[in-house]
Amino acid sequence: MKKIKVLIVDDSAVVRQTMADILASDPHIEVMAPAADPFIAAERMREQVPDVITLDVEMPRMDGITFLKKIMSQHPIPVVMCSTLTEGGSETALKALEYGAVEIIQKPKLGTKQFLEESRVRICDAVKAASQARLRRITPRTGKEIAPKLSADVILEKPGSKAMIQTTEKVVVVGASTGGTEALRVFLEGLPADSPPIVIVQHMPEGFTRAFAQRLDGICRITVKEAADNDTVLRGRALIAPGNRHTLLKRSGARYYVEIKDGPLVSRHRPSVDVLFRSAARYAGKNAVGVIMTGMGDDGASGMKEMRDAGAVTIAQDEATCVVFGMPNEAIKRGGADRVIPLDAIAREVLRLCG
Repeated sequence: MKKIKVLIVDDSAVVRQTMADILASDPHIEVMAPAADPFIAAERMREQVPDVITLDVEMPRMDGITFLKKIMSQHPIPVVMCSTLTEGGSETALKALEYGAVEIIQKPKLGTKQFLEESRVRICDAVKAASQARLRRITPRTGKEIAPKLSADVILEKPGSKAMIQTTEKVVVVGASTGGTEALRVFLEGLPADSPPIVIVQHMPEGFTRAFAQRLDGICRITVKEAADNDTVLRGRALIAPGNRHTLLKRSGARYYVEIKDGPLVSRHRPSVDVLFRSAARYAGKNAVGVIMTGMGDDGASGMKEMRDAGAVTIAQDEATCVVFGMPNEAIKRGGADRVIPLDAIAREVLRLCG
C-alpha cells in the first residue's frame, strides 16, 4: 500500500531529527526531507506534495499559525500541530484547531525509554489519523500495530453482574479523538445550564486539556473544567480528563466523583475512553448514557459494549458528521451503539434520555 508522506516543519534540528526517527520507525510512513521554517517547507511542497504536515507553532520568519492559514486557504493538507507544554503554546495550538489543524501532539523530548516509546505510539497514530481526515482522500491503514495494545483490564477489571445501579441519578460519559475538539464544542454548546453531569475523555496531550476546558467554559452555558482527582460529578458541569492521566467514574452512595490515576496506555491512549466507559458500566450501570464521537482507532468500542450490556443507553456519532469515522464505527460493529445520530442531534438526544 502507498505510504503516508510526512513533511516535518520545525526550527529545532533536534526535534526534526527525533520526529524523523520516530516516524520512520513506522513501515507505513515515509518521511520527506524536513524543513526548518515555512519558507523552506513551501519549497519542499513545490517538489512533492505531502499527505500530512507536522508543524511547529513558534518559528522564525513565519509562525506556524500563519503558515497553517495559508495551507488551508490555498491547498488544504492535513496538519498536525507540534507544540510544547507552555501555557501560551497550548492556547495557540488550540487556536490552530479552529483554523483547520487536525491534531495536536506534544513535542518529543529526550527522556526515558518509556517516554520515547509512548511518544512514538502517539505521534505515529496522530499522523495516521490525520491522513484519514475528511479534508483529503483516505489512505488505508493496514498492517501490524507498532506497539502492544493493552485493554482496560490493566486499569480496572471488567464489571460483574453486581454493577452498582441503586440510584436514579443519570450521568453522561463521552469519548472523542481526532476532530473531537470541534465536536465537543458543538455538543456542549447545545446543553442548558442545568444539564446532566458529564465526564469526557478527549485524546489530547498533557497540558492542553486545561486550556481546552477553559476555552469551552467561556463559550458554554454549563461549567467546563479539567478534572481533578475526587472532583464531584455535578449537574451543569462537564469534567474533561487531564492529558496523560486515566479518568474513572466512581460512586460513593449517591455521589458520583472521578478518580484520576496513572497507568500504561490503554487502547494506545492515556487517557483512554475504554477506561472511562468501563468505570461507567460498573458504577453507573443503567443510569449512564454513553456517547462516542469522531476519532481514529477503536478506543471506547469495547467499553461502550460493556456499558450497553450493563443497561446503559449508548450513542455513536454518524459517519457523515465525523472527521474520522473510526471509533464510532468500531463501536457500532461490536454491537455497542444503541443509536447512530448526527453530531448536531446528540445534545437533544442526551437531554431526552436523561429526562
